[in-house]
Amino acid sequence: MSSNLQDVSAAGVSIWLDDLSRDRLQSGSLAELIKTSNVVGVTTNPSIFSAAIKGSALYKDDVLALKAEGADTAAIITELTTSDVTAACDLFTSTYEASGHIDGRVSIEVDPFLAHETAPTVEQGKSLWSLINRPNLLVKVPATLEGLPAIRELTASGISINVTLIFSVERYEKVMDAYLSGLEDRLASGLPINEIHSVASFFVSRIDTEIDKRLDAIAPSSPLRGKSAIANAVLAYEAYLEFIASPRWAALEAKGANQQRPLWASTGVKDKAYDSTRYVVELVAPHCVNTMPEATLNEVRAHGVVRGDTITSAIPSAHEHFGALAAAGIDFADVVAFLEKDGVKKFADAWQELLDNVSAVS
Repeated sequence: MSSNLQDVSAAGVSIWLDDLSRDRLQSGSLAELIKTSNVVGVTTNPSIFSAAIKGSALYKDDVLALKAEGADTAAIITELTTSDVTAACDLFTSTYEASGHIDGRVSIEVDPFLAHETAPTVEQGKSLWSLINRPNLLVKVPATLEGLPAIRELTASGISINVTLIFSVERYEKVMDAYLSGLEDRLASGLPINEIHSVASFFVSRIDTEIDKRLDAIAPSSPLRGKSAIANAVLAYEAYLEFIASPRWAALEAKGANQQRPLWASTGVKDKAYDSTRYVVELVAPHCVNTMPEATLNEVRAHGVVRGDTITSAIPSAHEHFGALAAAGIDFADVVAFLEKDGVKKFADAWQELLDNVSAVS
């Protein structure tokens, strides 16, 4: 095991891999990461599946066989993706059991074209849960305004959710409310809540990318550059601490509820001027998840300086940073509105590319 990765885990952060492919599953690559790199879960998204299926010959025979049976392109993609996720869930079974059902989780996302449609999101979330039929699955639902009631309804149905595409603390608070409301609805129906789990996925690097661009337009070389993403995640963790300290949460926890953990996503550093491990080592605190691409995992393994909890003590300075950002003329509400719209579009574009690529297989 890498001592740096062990240190991240020992500080309370679950390391998940932000990648999945049939190549990883069949080559033993994912199993090796579980064994040697403290990887205790996997996340997927439309971009990951598009790259996996486009870049591998391992899917071609299945695609052709399904086409011969008369399956349409959407049905073929559902079969390919749910098959890989099911295999990954099975690979993580021992991790799932050893962690008391907290980790060993594998995520699959609802169709990104449904990001602004509540009822179809609920319908597909239930379908994916039933098709994969593994207790360590997480169904990914975007934190759009239309996604919030879907999160509540799916949680009330006993489905564990990974809430994705969160960019602001304000939206995160609504996500937490949707999760708690779903648990309360389920209890009101006389059903158990002890096996429902959830994570709330904050996208990190994209915050710096967008804010740095805006700062460069108004104040080149601003000392505020490169600080917003971590500060935003720090404030999200503060909101999480308030959530677990609330009487509302205490009442649910007494009934067996599991925390909705904050998850740091988009942790690959896009600006090469910044340390490649910053979105891992600066976001360490108990009860977090960090899902990272293998390149970032390797960077942390090689030279990450893990200093224990780097979030809690940074809360005051994070508030100061956003005060300074507003004073500099950065409209953060506009930033996050743009990033949500752009994030949904990027995933929809990747899904469309996947549809086109599968359709072209012959």
